[in-house]
Amino acid sequence: MTLGTATAAAATAVALAGPAAAEPARIHDIQGAAHLSPLAGRQVEGVTGVVTAVDGGGFWMQDPAPDDDPATSEAIFVFTRSRPAAAIGDAVTVAGTVTEFRPGGEATNLTTTEITSPTVTVTGPSGLPAATVIGEGGRAAPGSVIDDDADGDVEAGGSFDADTDGIDFYESLEGMRVTLNDPVAVGLRNNFGELPVLADGGAGASVRTNRGGIALRSGDPNPERVLLDDAYARTPTVDVGDRLSTVTGVMTYSFGGFKLAVQAAPTVTPGAAAPERAKGAERGELAVATFNVENLHQGSPDAKFAALAGQIVDGLRSPDILTAEEIQDDSGPANDGTVTDAATVAKLTAAIEAAGGPAYAWRSIAPVNNADGGQPGGNIRVGFLFRTDRGLEFTDRPGGDATTPVRVRKDARGPLLSASPGRLDPANEAFTNSRKPLAGEFTWRGRRLFVVANHWNSKGGDQPAYSRFQPPVQTTQPQRIAQAEVVAGFVRSVLAADRQALVVVAGDLNDFDFSTPIERLTDAGMTDLPARLPAPERYTYVFEGNSQVLDHILLSPRLAGIRPAYDVVHMNAEYADQSSDHDPSVVRLSLR
Repeated sequence: MTLGTATAAAATAVALAGPAAAEPARIHDIQGAAHLSPLAGRQVEGVTGVVTAVDGGGFWMQDPAPDDDPATSEAIFVFTRSRPAAAIGDAVTVAGTVTEFRPGGEATNLTTTEITSPTVTVTGPSGLPAATVIGEGGRAAPGSVIDDDADGDVEAGGSFDADTDGIDFYESLEGMRVTLNDPVAVGLRNNFGELPVLADGGAGASVRTNRGGIALRSGDPNPERVLLDDAYARTPTVDVGDRLSTVTGVMTYSFGGFKLAVQAAPTVTPGAAAPERAKGAERGELAVATFNVENLHQGSPDAKFAALAGQIVDGLRSPDILTAEEIQDDSGPANDGTVTDAATVAKLTAAIEAAGGPAYAWRSIAPVNNADGGQPGGNIRVGFLFRTDRGLEFTDRPGGDATTPVRVRKDARGPLLSASPGRLDPANEAFTNSRKPLAGEFTWRGRRLFVVANHWNSKGGDQPAYSRFQPPVQTTQPQRIAQAEVVAGFVRSVLAADRQALVVVAGDLNDFDFSTPIERLTDAGMTDLPARLPAPERYTYVFEGNSQVLDHILLSPRLAGIRPAYDVVHMNAEYADQSSDHDPSVVRLSLR
């Protein structure tokens, strides 16, 4: 839930000096075609409009007689500190100080233009101003650009291009009544009541996924997405692809994004696709999967264990190897020093067998307490679930622990690991407060297979898409680049010992198929399988309505050359009822 108001404790005022004498102004004069008001800091009077929304700290008002410039918003928030006497539909005249408030006091947030210390005169009832339609029959949202001319602070430089830049387009609608016809959900409702949609059933938006979402691509963050917000009316729980009734609300900004605060709860027409199932491995094929199971611990609900087990058995068709991410310790988020995972894993493998699956074995290395990031006390780690009933064997070689790095050695058969399982360079600062990759040595049909399970540094902390600073700084990516370089170095060591070595790098790498960290791995000779998928199928996660790749399986040259059959199995990320927020993926390898 977000509101248009800003309190002294929750926002920062941008103070600009101005003359003490009040001057008459229209709302579009105050807003201007910019991110900061040309009248900021000045006293204004005779500002007329109609109240369109009211909350506990003030009201939005909009001029029913707009100018001819769509780049200037016709609405503004009047900050009264307490619930105002004015009601929706009242015509008002306002005097006060033009102030720019930065929501939450966060430096990366844009400001909201407000009139503070107001004198409000209700002049009578009035009809509501017409809402601006985004989409067909109205204003077209930019289709691929958020900002392409600023180099830093958009409030201090760059041009204001409301027709072509998403950040300027939505700024030009700040506080105004906006209508979206036939919205389609392209993401889930989050814990803040925000729901991403496309107008007009997604007509004209690109690239749409095959299942109703919209795909994030390099150079296209999809600014046509609109976040519905529940500040004034509840937003519904949906699946991706569901359709909503027409919505009208007020365009607000908070926590790094523009949001349409709907004023009536929309109805939902189901339209989501059914969850997918992978094709099972055939005789002679080896199936390798990766799955982020989202903070699984012994105390997680039995229903979660059952759901995950069903997805592993029925959705992934019981793969031979599964790299699992976010397995917590046996006490879960209780910060009690526990690091073991035996009880958690036993409950998961028992659930898999109860769902009709095979008996899985498990290998992992317990982390140093609270050294690997994630939920405090949870000690998340990566590990290998594997089955032994189809000819696969795990090579147990002692020496691996939380702090000892695994080395690549060589014998007459080629490369082998000094310890299996073993952690990759766990003391490297690249893995500070982050999960350490785990290497395991397997044997399949007489050949050694090296699998590296990963869960790289989260993107949490990056500047948001609609940050005041453009382009947004990815503050977390340098650590992932450093992590990628460690993994790439390991891959190079294996391939230096045998160019035909069988190597799989898998897991939640927390970055996109077109990102620099993934490029580090492909530069080392690995092939990123998600990048081979058609754009409408290329995603494992949905964030704020952008379907994107975070989870990867990469193959060494020998494996990539045998026509691997790869599939992202869409069964979680698009559904409100989910066992994890990630979709798993699986590759079938014909190693005959």
